[in-house]
Amino acid sequence: MNRFPDLRSILLNTFESLLTEFIDFVPKLIASLVILIVGVVVGKVMAKVVEKVLHQIGFDAIGDRINQIEAIKKFNVTIKLSYLVSQILYYFINLVFLIAATATLGVPAIANMVTLLVAFIPKVLSAAIMMLAGVVLADTVRKFVVGLCLSFNISSAKVVGSGVFFFLLIIAVIASLSQAGINTSLLESSFNLIIGGFILAFSIGYGFASKEILLNILSAMYLKKKYQVGQEIQVGEQRGHIIQIDQTSLTLQQGEQQVVVPMHLLQKEPVIVFSS
Repeated sequence: MNRFPDLRSILLNTFESLLTEFIDFVPKLIASLVILIVGVVVGKVMAKVVEKVLHQIGFDAIGDRINQIEAIKKFNVTIKLSYLVSQILYYFINLVFLIAATATLGVPAIANMVTLLVAFIPKVLSAAIMMLAGVVLADTVRKFVVGLCLSFNISSAKVVGSGVFFFLLIIAVIASLSQAGINTSLLESSFNLIIGGFILAFSIGYGFASKEILLNILSAMYLKKKYQVGQEIQVGEQRGHIIQIDQTSLTLQQGEQQVVVPMHLLQKEPVIVFSS
């Protein structure tokens, strides 16, 4: 005849086993908490020291330079690099102590996860540095392009400068993401297609818009030696003395007024030379 299992013995054995495991776990838990508390204290102290040192050596001047960028001003964000670096150091130290705490606790899954996170931090830092350098470089190039366009009296200088800035900024973002270990192949392909389409559209549009200018420049290269300042000529219905010849036109003096004649007209219209 089968006997029923002794439930009392089973419950007692289970309770004793749980109690033994709990007694063994408590010292590990206390040790892990102590390690975490020490990590927080050490992290705060190191963060304060690093922030103070970086501020004294003028590291925040780089952040001030970034804060002056027009694109950053629009977001009303103030970047203080000494504080940013100190906070990154604070959390990095906490993660290092968290690895030690989880190892003491005897939970390998959590320890492995935190270890991977700590290993990822240097990539994030290098990507952030690359991004900041890209923003500064893009703004420097933008100012140079705007100044160059203004020197040539191009009215859309700011628009061109902004276009150059965002173009370089997107390149910096893609490079930073790639440095962080993120696959950017799809983003790069999309960016190349957009840029290629924009350049093609701009080239076609600019080609049609600058057709007359190119004709004048080519005509000037061909006809410049045939005409000299001081000659009296007639182009179509316009007659006068040549007082100036440039890359796209010549200027005729007609009494008290001046007439600017595009160079390509000298190939389309009959030209009469009255005197050398």
